[in-house]
Amino acid sequence: MKSIDINADLGEGSGFDEAIMPLISSCSIACGGHYGNEKTMRNTIRLAQKYGVKIGAHPSFPDKDNFGRKIMHLTKQQLTDTLFNQLVHFFAICETEEASINHIKLHGALYNYAAKDAPTADAVVETIIQTKVRPKLYVQYNSVLHRKAENLLPLAFEAFIDRQYNEDLSLVSRDKNGALIEEPQDAWRQLLKMASENKVKTRLGQEKPIVASTYCIHGDNQQSVEILKYIQQQMKFNQMVLS
Repeated sequence: MKSIDINADLGEGSGFDEAIMPLISSCSIACGGHYGNEKTMRNTIRLAQKYGVKIGAHPSFPDKDNFGRKIMHLTKQQLTDTLFNQLVHFFAICETEEASINHIKLHGALYNYAAKDAPTADAVVETIIQTKVRPKLYVQYNSVLHRKAENLLPLAFEAFIDRQYNEDLSLVSRDKNGALIEEPQDAWRQLLKMASENKVKTRLGQEKPIVASTYCIHGDNQQSVEILKYIQQQMKFNQMVLS
C-alpha cells in the first residue's frame, strides 16, 4: 500500500468544506488575508479535528477584494507584518481549540510570487521564524521559496491535482482556458502519474519530472467533491491510502 497526503484549501467560504473534509488528510485554513475571521477559522479547525485531518495555516496577501489572487506590491515590513498577524492569530485559535499545527501553506498570488521572487521568499521565511512555531512549510520543489527555506524550516513538497502545469512547472494562469482541472478522471490521472511515476504532463503534452509528498485540490473548485470521491474509489483499486 502506498500512502499519500491529499490536502485542500478550506475555510474560504466555498460551501464545500463539510463534504471535502472526510475525503482528505490535511487542510490549509484561510486565516484572514484573502478570506476568514475568527469564526470561520475556529469552525474549520473543529471540522478538521472531527475527521482527524491535519491542520495548517493558509496566509496570503491582505486582499479580500481579489481573494488574494493578485500580486500586491508591499514593502518587506508590510508583508512581514500582515503575515505575522495572520499566523499568530491562527496559532492562538489553534491553541484554544487544542489543535496541533501541521503546516503552513501560502495562498494564491503570494504562493506563486514567493516561488520565484527572492525578497518575497526571504520575508516569508523570516516571518515564520519570528513566530517561533516550526510546522512544515508546503512549497513547490526547486522553487525559490524551497531554496530559501531549506535548512531553516521543515519542508513538504507540494503538487496540484486540479491545476495544469506549464513547461517550467509553474501553474497555468487561471485566466487561461483549462487551467483548472474539473473532470474527475483527468484529475485522477494527474495524481496517479505524479504519485506513482513522479511525473506530470504539461499543458503542451510534455512529461516532466516532479517531486511531491502532498497533493492539493482547491476547495473552491466546483467539482472538488466529485473529484475527491472519484479519487477515493480509484485509490482502493491502486492500493493507495491517505496518510
